[in-house]
Amino acid sequence: MLTLESFEEASEIVKKVTQETKLIKSSYFSDLTGNKVYFKPENMQRTGAYKVRGAYYKISTLSQEERDRGLITASAGNHAQGVAYAAQKYKAKAVIVMPNTTPLIKVERTKSYGAEVILHGDVYDEACAYALKLAEEKEYTFIHPFDDPAVATGQGTIAMEIIQELPLVDYILVPIGGGGLATGVSTLAKLLNPHIKVIGVEPAGAACMKASLAKGEVVTLPHVNTIADGTAVQRPGEKIFPYIQENLDGIITVEDDELIVAFLDMVENHKMIVENSGLLTVAALRHLDFKNKKVVSILSGGNMDVITMSSVVQHGLIQRDRIFTVSVLIPDKPGELVRVASIIADNQGNVIKLDHNQFVSTNRNAAVELKITMEAFGTDHKNQIVKALEDEGCRPKVIRASL
Repeated sequence: MLTLESFEEASEIVKKVTQETKLIKSSYFSDLTGNKVYFKPENMQRTGAYKVRGAYYKISTLSQEERDRGLITASAGNHAQGVAYAAQKYKAKAVIVMPNTTPLIKVERTKSYGAEVILHGDVYDEACAYALKLAEEKEYTFIHPFDDPAVATGQGTIAMEIIQELPLVDYILVPIGGGGLATGVSTLAKLLNPHIKVIGVEPAGAACMKASLAKGEVVTLPHVNTIADGTAVQRPGEKIFPYIQENLDGIITVEDDELIVAFLDMVENHKMIVENSGLLTVAALRHLDFKNKKVVSILSGGNMDVITMSSVVQHGLIQRDRIFTVSVLIPDKPGELVRVASIIADNQGNVIKLDHNQFVSTNRNAAVELKITMEAFGTDHKNQIVKALEDEGCRPKVIRASL
């Protein structure tokens, strides 16, 4: 497996279930980084993620008897949908074990493809152990989400499309969870052009591949903690690890707060919804230490539920000082609230919420507390409003915002 011939075969086979995801030039990130930045929008696939490639190709390599026994896998969501969709195309039964923490949208969409969904465990690794147990008990055919050369070959078809469209690409940024996508993309990229650099991107709270590469062998993290649920993996794949060692040119780790900023960047500048794991490569663009290169960032998926989306937007606006809260102390007498509101209005602030506390002090005439949550254009505008309040003797104190 993982030969040029197998990649070519897979590229033709996956066309039956994928749609074109042409590269998108990002003027915003090109200007920001000093490179020519392109996105490979796999979040626009029918199942909302690239995973359908590896799942469908793997199932195509099975015998009819293996498919007839029923298929089972474990997944945080995107591989689940890929297997469910591919199984539906082959008219095979699919059982999917998903962690209890899987976003509802991924659970419901997996069910919509006719799969039986079982929720088990808090992380992927616990769900996988249970899926393997069921596979042994019921003789299902197990489809591993990443530690399978055939699955990695299917995922690697992304690199074939990138290089066909942008032959002179210098760098490809690829998200890493268990390593299947990174294996396929880096291996094929090196086969086609050894000069292409492939950089993996992991969440800092689940950097199992970085730890494994540092030790020279596959290691298991004691725990993972990241909002990038699709890449919250404690242990990378053993079968594919040698390919990663040989072909991956480096790893960037990204903090969760950076993913929040990246989400707003994509919504505001590209009008695209990308899930947290898919945003890893977007956040990594700010870490690049080179200029004037052609860079492709793979957006691996877009399956984000509305509640998570709402939370990310709220935290992102607060993080960028687009929403902030100040506490001011004012005398408890008529007209003071209007005075403070006028200062904010004169400086183009927009009040969202007010909390007037008369009991902050035993001497109400001396001071009452007013907490004001408001919108601003960013940090400079926020500082302008705070200074205006200071100049008018309101003694503002910036506190943690909440909506």
